[in-house]
Amino acid sequence: MTNPNLNPIPNPSTNPNRARIDRETLRELADEGNETALDRLADLADPADDLGELSELLDEGSMRAGFLLTRRAAAAGDLRELQRISDAGYDEAGDELERLLKVSADA
Repeated sequence: MTNPNLNPIPNPSTNPNRARIDRETLRELADEGNETALDRLADLADPADDLGELSELLDEGSMRAGFLLTRRAAAAGDLRELQRISDAGYDEAGDELERLLKVSADA
C-alpha cells in the first residue's frame, strides 16, 4: 500500500525534462575537480568499450573507472590488468587479484 501524500522520486533516465550534458562540459567540470563528472565520463566510456579513456579517468582519480576496469579485468581473468589497476590506486582491484590467485592455487 502506498502513501498518496508521498511523491515518487522521478527517475532521471525517464524524465523528458532532463538536461543533456555533453562530454565537453563533463570534461571541463572534471578538470575543475568535480568527481561526479569524472564518474559520469566513466559511465559513458564503459558501454563504448573505451578502455583507454577509462584508464585515463582512473589515473585522474575516478574510483568509478577503477570499479568498471576491475569488473572487466576480473571477468577476463586478466591478472596483470588487475595489478595495474591496483597500482593506479583502486585497492579493490588488488583484493580481486588476491582472490583470483587463491582460487587458482586451490584448483
